[in-house]
Amino acid sequence: MNLPLRLLLTASFLLACALGTLRAADDTRVYELRTYTAHPGKLPNVLARFRDHTTKLFEKHGMVNLGYFVPMDAADGAADKLIYVLEHASRDAAKASWAAFSADPEWKAVRTASEADGKIVAKAESVFLGAADFSPAIKTGAAATPRVFELRTYATPEGKLDALDARFRDHTRALFAKHGIVSLAYWHPTDVDKGAGHTLTYLLAHPSREAATANWAAFRADPVWVEAKAASEKSAGGSLTTDIKAVFLAPTDFSTLK
Repeated sequence: MNLPLRLLLTASFLLACALGTLRAADDTRVYELRTYTAHPGKLPNVLARFRDHTTKLFEKHGMVNLGYFVPMDAADGAADKLIYVLEHASRDAAKASWAAFSADPEWKAVRTASEADGKIVAKAESVFLGAADFSPAIKTGAAATPRVFELRTYATPEGKLDALDARFRDHTRALFAKHGIVSLAYWHPTDVDKGAGHTLTYLLAHPSREAATANWAAFRADPVWVEAKAASEKSAGGSLTTDIKAVFLAPTDFSTLK
């Protein structure tokens, strides 16, 4: 490659990096991971309320519906949990949207009607998240073939989150793709009491549960991964994770991400 062309490519790369950094700095979007636990036998009622009313009211008040899921395993709440992700323009926008939604007469009427025979939601949990710098843009809509999803949460030792991020940025994501694991989003909690500073939460997609098992086995046996894991832990002086949680999810019929 001649020198002028090499210089041009280098300059283009640096400009792209700079523009990406500026866009990241200007991006105020936040994501909200919410988990609803239904009263016994009431999950169908919760799903019906979201399908027929809630998602539309969220949109009315400026919230973006990204994905709605039910855990696939009984141990994770298959019979009583709804897990979903919203996008907000900012944390302040989220606060304003929730206030407007809660005060909306249409929502109040829907909630009253749906609770004619008693409350249907026993517990609601919320975690606000910021996108990691290596997180891809989330593409909603149905895939060409059905998929299952996997929500994973990694807790790190104090001061090791940057090292974990670097391993994902430089190695893990590419190896996931190599082994058929689709990366959808990587997030960090924004609040200290929800794990800010030592937590990575991410969402994956697989063609099936069986494919997930096979792909994870191939990933873990890959010599490139074995080497990257060992090198990252040696550099950091130990394991980069203290706890790993994984929940397999099936999309609801009304989920925008399928």
